[in-house]
Order: sequence, then C-alpha cells, then structure tokens
Amino acid sequence: MSELLLSFLVLGGSLFILVKGSDWFVDSAERLGLALGVSPFIIGVTIVAFGTSLPELASSISSVLNHQSEIVSGVVIGSNITNILLVLGLVSTVGRVVNMDYDIMDIDMPMLIGSAFLLWFAMSDQMISTFEAIIFLVGLTIFLVNSLSGNEKNDLVRPKANWQDIFLLILGGVFVKYGADFTVNAIGQLAEGFAMETSVLAQTLVALGTSLPEVAVSITAALKGKPGIAVGNVLGSNIFNTYAVMSIPSFFGTLKINDDTTSFYLPFMVACTILFAAISIGGRITKWEGYMLLIFYVYFFNHSFGIF
Repeated sequence: MSELLLSFLVLGGSLFILVKGSDWFVDSAERLGLALGVSPFIIGVTIVAFGTSLPELASSISSVLNHQSEIVSGVVIGSNITNILLVLGLVSTVGRVVNMDYDIMDIDMPMLIGSAFLLWFAMSDQMISTFEAIIFLVGLTIFLVNSLSGNEKNDLVRPKANWQDIFLLILGGVFVKYGADFTVNAIGQLAEGFAMETSVLAQTLVALGTSLPEVAVSITAALKGKPGIAVGNVLGSNIFNTYAVMSIPSFFGTLKINDDTTSFYLPFMVACTILFAAISIGGRITKWEGYMLLIFYVYFFNHSFGIF
C-alpha cells in the first residue's frame, strides 16, 4: 500500500512539474509571439497550442523509450477528449457564452475533423507505420502554413521581450522533459499495482493532468474576454496531439495500441470532435452546451474506471 501511495505522490509531483514547465514555456512563448505582432488567434492555434501539448509529446516519447508505448495512443486520445469535453465545457460554463471572433468552420474545423478521421483509419490495424507518421507530419505542416499565412499583424501595443522570456522558455522545456520521465515511471507502477492497463490510466489521469495547461489557459482567456485564444487553443492542441504527438514518438520505436483503444476510445474521440464542430456552427458555445460536454466527460471517466 505504501508503494502505491508513493507512486501516486510521484505521479502528482511529476504532473506538477510538467504543468509548471509547460506554464513557463507557454507564457514566455506567448509573450515572444505578441512582441513579434502575431495575432491572438494564431498564438492560440500555434504557439500556445504547441506549448500546452508539450507534456503529451514529452511523456509519449519517454514512454516509447521506456518500452511502454501503449501510453502514446492513450495520451493522445484521452487528451483530445479531455480538451473538448472538459476544457470547452468549463470555459463555456464559467464564461457563460463563448462567442467566437474567428470563423473556425472555414478551414480550421475541417482540418481538425480530418485529423480525427485520419487517426481512426491509421490506427485501425493497431499500429502506426513510418509512412503514416510522415503523412501526419505533412498534415501538421499544412495546418501550420495555413494558420501562419492567414496571420494579420497585431496592431495592439506589443510587449517587449527580454532575456527572462528566453530563460523561462528553456527552463520550462527542461521541466517538461524530466516531468515526463517521472510521469511514465509512475504510470507503470500504478498500472502494475492496480492490475490495470497503462493505456487506461494514460487516457484518464495522465490526460487530465497534461490537459491542466489547456484548462488554465483557456479559462483565463475566456474570463478576460479572449475567446479566440480559448477555442483556438483547444482546436490547435488537438491537431498537434494527433499529428505531432502520435507521429514523432513512432520514430523512436514501435507503438503498441490496445484493443480497447480502437474499439471504444478512438470512436468516442471522433464523436467528440464531430460534436465540437456541431456546436460551433452558430459561432458560439452556450453554457447549456457546456453542461452537455461536461456530462459526456463524466460518462467517459466513469466508463474507464467503473466508479458508478
């Protein structure tokens, strides 16, 4: 029992290091982006989204190197589900109504839906080949080029970047790296102690922990009246998770994908993505739609652990 308690403490501490490192990275990267005159939405779908996806990427690479590659698909799918259901649900209920100041239905939402279906098809044989990983990276490149090519210079007063921003950017990356290593080790110990699949823990507890940056960034943005960053962060983070976090670790070793992942969790993620698109058609997300998203998240969490 003491070993399980220690594993929980290690997991909590390592996730804290991941979140703190990501927080420093995001803050400094966002400030550097604003200093260069990048628009808030583009910051959301690129700089902030990539920064808040660092925990997923780091923990996924570490899991492959530690021969626990089933964590990769769990982290990607679980984080995408958590981003849509929990993050958007909390943002819309806390901020009452999220009015989108950017037409995500034009290009960005179709790209998100396309990435979800591409992941579903690629994982149907329970493996990610090198060719599929390259295709994912091409998709990520197309998304980035499209986002940056549509960028309009920000006319707001630009903050001045300094050496502290660069220092925190580097230090945050170091925190993320070592936090990821401890997280993967703790997952393995907990899965062994509870006789559970590591992918289940990755899709729930780890996905929740690594999504805390998205929760913090998106809610803060919504409360400050910046829904572009809040929604753009979720959209961009999910695309980064699918294209980058799923593909890059595959170059470090073969990914193991469990039956439960392809039979329930992956279709559920695709369904959540379609639901995200459906409630975004009107250009806003109401608090009642937010409550619906939170109900789906409770169902997802209960399905994984069988609490009720």
